[in-house]
Amino acid sequence: MADYGFPLLFALGLWWFSTGVVLYLDNLPGRTFRWTLVGGSIVLAIAIFTLVISSAATSVFGAYVAFTSGVVIWGVIEMSYFTGFITGPRKTPCPPGCSKWQRFGLAILTSLYHELLILSTVLFMALITWGEPNKVGTWTFVVLWVMRWSAKLNLFLGVPNLNEDWLPEPLRYLKTYMVKRAMNLLFPLSVTLATIVDVLIVLQALAPEVSSAEAVGLILVASLLGLAILEHWFLVLPLPDEALWAWALPSHPSAPVNPPSGAAENDPVTPHRAVASS
Repeated sequence: MADYGFPLLFALGLWWFSTGVVLYLDNLPGRTFRWTLVGGSIVLAIAIFTLVISSAATSVFGAYVAFTSGVVIWGVIEMSYFTGFITGPRKTPCPPGCSKWQRFGLAILTSLYHELLILSTVLFMALITWGEPNKVGTWTFVVLWVMRWSAKLNLFLGVPNLNEDWLPEPLRYLKTYMVKRAMNLLFPLSVTLATIVDVLIVLQALAPEVSSAEAVGLILVASLLGLAILEHWFLVLPLPDEALWAWALPSHPSAPVNPPSGAAENDPVTPHRAVASS
């Protein structure tokens, strides 16, 4: 248990802390965003450097460094979105009367540049770690990317907990693309498939032929995937998940932004949390 308990706790702590930092920085006054992005750029450069170095490492420490690098790279890119720096060509609320797929297309435009940046980052990380023994950082980023899209599709189809109050001021218009709904057919499928993959990763980590470094890397990735699954459950269960990051969220109430008429059974597409599934 000691061999696998610490990677689990490490992933949990990094997920909680990094999510809180991004939420805190993105909810500061807009005048601070310039410095946030400057600092984020420096952190991003360091994270990419450590990812490249750690990709050749076959030690347990190298697995932790690669995992941390993947999470940090994801966090900085998400921060660039929530500060409104890299979003998409559309920065206005959803107009009333749109059909389901029209609203989906417009919502994609609100984050198009950001999605292209993430895709480019995935390809870049896959390229620099190709043929290297340590791909934990790349797999970490891929898990966050895939689970974020799973969450966005579930938001598109409808869930009861949107957490729209988590959106910073520059992105409040995204609330008009959201809708509350008791359940959708994709949710049980996405959670079930993710859980199966998570179990398979854990079983691989427990295999006797797997080295200690490989096992730690697999447990780190599996832990992050498990947390992303937990965040999916936060979308539908009446759990006070905002209490986890009460220190990072603004205390002042936000002004409501009403969705367009006819949106009650249509589609949201917007990020949920900043780091894991996001």
